Amino acid sequence: MRILANDGISQSGISALEKEGFEVITTTVAQEQLPNYINENAIVGLLVRSATQVRKDLIDACPSLKLIGRGGVGMDNIDVEYARQKGLHVINTPAASSSSVAELVFGHLFGGVRFLHDANRNMPLEGDSNFKKLKKAYAKGIELRGKTLGVIGFGRIGQATAKIALGVGMKVVYFDPFIEKASIEVDFFDGQKVSFELQSSAMESILAEAHFITLHVPAQKEYVIGKAEFDKMKTGVGIVNAARGGVIDEVALINAIESGKVAFAGLDVFESEPSPELKILMHPNISLSPHIGAATGEAQDRIGEELASQISTLLK
Repeated sequence: MRILANDGISQSGISALEKEGFEVITTTVAQEQLPNYINENAIVGLLVRSATQVRKDLIDACPSLKLIGRGGVGMDNIDVEYARQKGLHVINTPAASSSSVAELVFGHLFGGVRFLHDANRNMPLEGDSNFKKLKKAYAKGIELRGKTLGVIGFGRIGQATAKIALGVGMKVVYFDPFIEKASIEVDFFDGQKVSFELQSSAMESILAEAHFITLHVPAQKEYVIGKAEFDKMKTGVGIVNAARGGVIDEVALINAIESGKVAFAGLDVFESEPSPELKILMHPNISLSPHIGAATGEAQDRIGEELASQISTLLK
């Protein structure tokens, strides 16, 4: 049986599938050519990340397909219910990339409070000629320890982010309409563990209390954070979005930064991805990464191995 990993898969995932007798194809096929390729090669399983779209027309055009797999959490690029109605298995790997995304959030937070994103732009240009000026410009950093992190969306990634925050010494508050209470266990290198019992707060109180806010929600039809929400935040708040583009109103974000309400933002995802707006890309108070939350070797190995395990169970 042939599996097409159209957006790639780790070598460990390929090896696990081949061990079970599957043929794994890692050719990246253009979206418009997918139906012909799948049919001509009798593909039974299509694995994607966020690039490939698996909509009704593709599902209807490919009768050989038995399984669609998403390497990652969100499945907004797949018509999931329709595929299941047609008898296809639809799988994903919701836990595999949580730690990697959470660490990237803190990469943006640590960089933001010490202006590293801007310093790394300016030091190559002016470090030799304006060292003292730059030193003064970046000398007003703050610590994360002792501050409050507001987490909007408290699923696996939100909770993984909370674990790092608690380990750093931050207070964590969260809003999630589906998770009223959560027990967070922070693991240490020597096997010791510390548990924290947290309870969901109202969105308004999160916005008012948090020094930093991070979003971990699926794609939405409406903005989660817009002008009204920015107005309720502390002055000097930092905000990070490593969830989905479009959950933050980027025009309102720029205005909030310009007014001083928001001190800095960290963005891994963008409203107009894959072509982010120049105002976002060029702003000195925005830390940027190109949608790489799950892009670590460890996460990709876990994703590949988890997909392989599910495929073997469902198709053999």
